[in-house]
Amino acid sequence: MSSIEFLEQNSCAFSVLACIFLTFSYVASLYVWKTKLSRDHPSTIKRRFFSVSCMMLLAPFFTQYFFTEDTTRLGDVYDHLGLRTSGLISASILPLLLTAVLFLGPLTMQFLSGIWKLYAEPVYWVSSWQDWVWVRNHFMAPLSEEWVFRACMMPLLLQCLDPLTAVFTGPLLFGVAHFHHMFEQLKAGFEFKTALMISTFQFMYTSLFGAYSAYLFVRTRHFMAPLVAHMFCNHMGFPNFGEIGQFPPLQRITIIFNFLLGFVLWCYLLTPITSPDIYDNRLYSET
Repeated sequence: MSSIEFLEQNSCAFSVLACIFLTFSYVASLYVWKTKLSRDHPSTIKRRFFSVSCMMLLAPFFTQYFFTEDTTRLGDVYDHLGLRTSGLISASILPLLLTAVLFLGPLTMQFLSGIWKLYAEPVYWVSSWQDWVWVRNHFMAPLSEEWVFRACMMPLLLQCLDPLTAVFTGPLLFGVAHFHHMFEQLKAGFEFKTALMISTFQFMYTSLFGAYSAYLFVRTRHFMAPLVAHMFCNHMGFPNFGEIGQFPPLQRITIIFNFLLGFVLWCYLLTPITSPDIYDNRLYSET
């Protein structure tokens, strides 16, 4: 029996193992550099940029190696990775607007507080791009995570799982990958219990977002769709519900109403706005 035949017969097991390997490889690429500096130090960030970039270059070749004949018959590697020109404009705009609807409450808070005015200031953007932490959080982290955990992993999971199962399986690995922050929190002086609680919450939050991001990828089959959503979510951060109490009573009611309205609208629009036909997704199958 040839190695190709062996892979074909055990494609599901190898696909899952390949995803696990990609997860640990991604995290390992962050720790190949021995340093006592914090994760936010410019030197640490630059080194991690380099090692993660190397990981990103190797990941698609690794993914392609585990493609089955059925997968390659459906489309070329670029199609499966979500690198397509057809539907690109829709994939760049609609998922971003859909995600903004979900954040209608926090956006309302920014509008009422006047924070939104910063976005019209060129100085804000110039200074932001000079801040390595900002660049990591807003650009490199979303780019590398969506490339590895969505573009490279989801095609493997879709080889042996139905789309819905794959959407909720892949994000678990995405959530686990964020547990490495616990070691950095312990290094920074946090108590074990505190670090564990923070990491557990982050696991839950990133897993939920990962499911949403994976859903966008499966429905649109565009790398750009989850990428713009991830960038926007990283910019907004997890909603700080405690800040609502700092607003006047009438504004509090408006904010709470928009939180609820945004969630309801997001649920209502999720399926139609991610319709595969809009993005010319010929790989999508509900089964």
